[in-house]
Amino acid sequence: AHSPLLIQIAGSVPSTRDLIERITQAVSEDAPLALNKGGIIKPGYAPKLDQLNDSIREARQYIGNLQKIERERTGIASLKVGFNKVFGYYIEITRANTAVAPKEYIRKQTLVNAERYITPELKEKEELILAAEEKIFSLESELYQALVDALGVRIGELVHTAELLAEIDLVSALADLAVERGYCRPEIFEDERLSITNGRHPVIEAVLPAGTFVPNDIHCESDGQAIMILTGPNMSGKSTYLRQIGLIVILAQIGSFVPADKAQIGLVDRVFTRVGALDNLARGQSTFLVEMIETANILNNATSRSLVLLDEVGRGTSTFDGLSVAWSVVEYIDEKLRCRTVFATHYHELTGMAALSPRVHNCQVAVKRWEDRVIFMHKIIPGGCDDSYGIEVARLAGLPRP
Repeated sequence: AHSPLLIQIAGSVPSTRDLIERITQAVSEDAPLALNKGGIIKPGYAPKLDQLNDSIREARQYIGNLQKIERERTGIASLKVGFNKVFGYYIEITRANTAVAPKEYIRKQTLVNAERYITPELKEKEELILAAEEKIFSLESELYQALVDALGVRIGELVHTAELLAEIDLVSALADLAVERGYCRPEIFEDERLSITNGRHPVIEAVLPAGTFVPNDIHCESDGQAIMILTGPNMSGKSTYLRQIGLIVILAQIGSFVPADKAQIGLVDRVFTRVGALDNLARGQSTFLVEMIETANILNNATSRSLVLLDEVGRGTSTFDGLSVAWSVVEYIDEKLRCRTVFATHYHELTGMAALSPRVHNCQVAVKRWEDRVIFMHKIIPGGCDDSYGIEVARLAGLPRP
């Protein structure tokens, strides 16, 4: 009730009550999707249409009772009244009873074991139904088009109303989500800080059992330690962490509460991501080439206000070349772009960059060893990691021993 946005929306909704009443009066509640199916116009809206529908109803009621009447009149218990799209309505008598068929029956079709007939009355009712259906379709089309034309004159109001309803739907959904999942209200700043306490991935948290998702922090500023070198084992959650940061920033900037205990976010002009490994067969581009094209796009378009999230850049080529590319990318971001960056990597040599630049700091995903097992804690802690635990992950995946 105190939201300026909702107050503004409430005051902007045009009055369309007259259109609502006209639609409600004209269109059936269970109207079909296609106009040619009939039944679009509600009974009582057009007297002429009601008369045509009544005549069809009476004719079909007559046909529905005809089988019982003719069985009693002729004494033929197996007599049936049917319909098909080719011959229309007919009276069917088995071949054994054709000799006692009334003289007024007109043969229409001969089958192997039966004869089909019509009568003048049945033919009359059939023609009445067909003629009425044609008139109904024509009249319903006219009435429906008149309704559409009337709405078309007010299309601007309807589009504006739809936009306002969409906005209400969006903010109410975000509000419901925030209450249901315990989101916090982010603080938005003009500077270039990025500080999130106990941030969570909004989708993964929702699919995991309650309370099992491990929250994580991130604290960096463009004029401080803006670049995080993130190391840690395979399957430990580095990619999830990157996606989580991007989603929280986007949610904050669209005006939503965010999955965190606290969030202070300086405005971001763009979010750049390079996560995952895919080739482009249609263009003849290898995984590494696609990776380099996407990385080049980031380096050529990011600004000091951008958020850059890079996952294992350089992994698609030899170790030495990949390390050289990764090092150069971080160096370029540090010296030229100077933007908030999280760079996840298995090149542990990159942790040495923290000693060369005050803007670079190291974080790792915590791991515990227990007997011969490796336990992924999914917690981001300060410092660099010098082991990717690839052998342990391969064992977990079921790779057979040699």
